[in-house]
Amino acid sequence: MFRSLRLYNFRIWFLGALVSNIGGWMQATAQDWVVLTQLTDNDATAMGITMALQFGPPLLLVGITGWVADRFDRRRLLMITQTVLMTLAVAVGVLLLSGVMTLPMMFCFALGFGITNAFDAPARQAFVTDVVARDYAANAVALNAAGFNGARLFGPAVAGFLIVLVGTGWVFIANAATFLAMLVALALIRRHELIPRLRAPGAARLADGFRYVARRPDLIVTFVIVFLIGAFGMNFPIFASTMAVEFGQGADGYGVLSSILAIGSLAGALLSARRDKARMRVAMMAAGGFGVFSILSAMMPTYPLYAAALVFVGFMTVTLLTTANGYVQTTTDPAVRGRVLALYMAVLMGATPVGAPIAGWVADTWGPRSAIVLGGVAGLAACAVGVTWLLVSGRVRRDTARRFRLTIDETTPVAVIAPEEFSDEVMSTTPIRIPERRRGRPAPSARTPAERTTP
Repeated sequence: MFRSLRLYNFRIWFLGALVSNIGGWMQATAQDWVVLTQLTDNDATAMGITMALQFGPPLLLVGITGWVADRFDRRRLLMITQTVLMTLAVAVGVLLLSGVMTLPMMFCFALGFGITNAFDAPARQAFVTDVVARDYAANAVALNAAGFNGARLFGPAVAGFLIVLVGTGWVFIANAATFLAMLVALALIRRHELIPRLRAPGAARLADGFRYVARRPDLIVTFVIVFLIGAFGMNFPIFASTMAVEFGQGADGYGVLSSILAIGSLAGALLSARRDKARMRVAMMAAGGFGVFSILSAMMPTYPLYAAALVFVGFMTVTLLTTANGYVQTTTDPAVRGRVLALYMAVLMGATPVGAPIAGWVADTWGPRSAIVLGGVAGLAACAVGVTWLLVSGRVRRDTARRFRLTIDETTPVAVIAPEEFSDEVMSTTPIRIPERRRGRPAPSARTPAERTTP
């Protein structure tokens, strides 16, 4: 389960990302609570607009950010983006502590975070495969998700208590300090041990990521599933905060809900780390499970029961996202991996501007439970899309050994642009065409052994 942690570079990266993610979840909790309670009077629509501004840039800038992640040194790029994010966090913290923060200003900072994260996210996702070889990629992606959701266990709860004790401004300052952990980790990584990667040929190939995905129906289906869940199901800040208010809870109660959601998320990530391969069928089943448990959570009459249901919602969510992320990373040609991951992150994060305002409006108009049910229906629809594709693509087959048993074939070959690694084994098994001589005599490699011994 933890085999990737044997590698020095991944250990350093994992620890730095873990500390930084804890601060990130603290800031996300504080930002949502500021917009909902300090800058507005429990206005879920304003909260949805904030999320749309923060997660919209990855969708709008997808062509540029993916090309940048493929073209430039990802380690240096991450050092730049992490420094910018740290500076923005300090600025928001100071404005909150001085009491001059307004809702339009928060909208502007949310946009700033979104633009920076648009460059940071694909580079960070692709950098994992720079740190570990292909054999470790699926495990490393799952452990990365485990660290992200492990941070979610502590970040929101700590933020909730800090908001009550010292105020939201200090939470942003604390998050700014955690960015130093990521910067130190990037500085300590042994550059000579990073996996060599293919460089993108130039700016004229910006559209290669789109063309590559267009030739991969399995990736298109994966992106559709992730979009539906991301747009309508993963608006947890809106769901949890409005449900906390409905149950009469404060900022600490909201933070506890986020941490309880992370319990299931961490379990899903660790279970994904045990799998040797990311499979689409797992993502489809997780999408269906997400829909079922989301609808059940909306029916819970008390705060403790709603919190208990969130454990299963978190488990299904992270199982889906970790599997989808691992599938995209491990089956994508390395020459376009940054651009394809940028598309993936644009679909995942860019879905929020579509769904968050809708979810906020539904929560304001018909209540938070209706918004949660809408997300659950989207999960069931995502599962239906995946199952339909399996049936149409011919990957569901009848087992020859058992008459009434069906099997799913996920071994269908996928065409790639270039091999990721070159070895003696590849060289000896890959046919190479040798042109015939002008006089019509076959080339030496095409002659029989008897002919080769003839003078």
